[in-house]
Amino acid sequence: MSAPAHYAGDDGAVAVAGGAKGLPAKRKLTAVQRLMHGESLEAVSRDLNVPVHRLSEWRNRVLMASESALKERERDDRDEEIARLHTEVGEITMANELLYAKIDTLEGGRPLARRRSRKEAGRIRSPREGLRNGTGL
Repeated sequence: MSAPAHYAGDDGAVAVAGGAKGLPAKRKLTAVQRLMHGESLEAVSRDLNVPVHRLSEWRNRVLMASESALKERERDDRDEEIARLHTEVGEITMANELLYAKIDTLEGGRPLARRRSRKEAGRIRSPREGLRNGTGL
């Protein structure tokens, strides 16, 4: 059994021949670019000492990534407006939360103060009536 061969790439990276997982991404992309420019799969495979199926896998991954990159919508003025509105909604939400906290503090843990019914509110009570019911002075 012989020791694995090493090579130094153009970018100074050293990788174990046949050990495609050891190749840096830049080196893999260079290999795929060579394939895209028409160099044969076998020639690139021999040159880099990488299995043909691994080169095909890299090429397919690059093609899928480039396809998804082209599907992305370009940013326009609407995106800036959407970002501004998202910020505004966040500020309004924060203000509401602060107001709810203030209400809770002012109510002292009890929900809404006791209120009089409409029947009682429409009637004017005399101080004497309050004394009879025990609710007055």
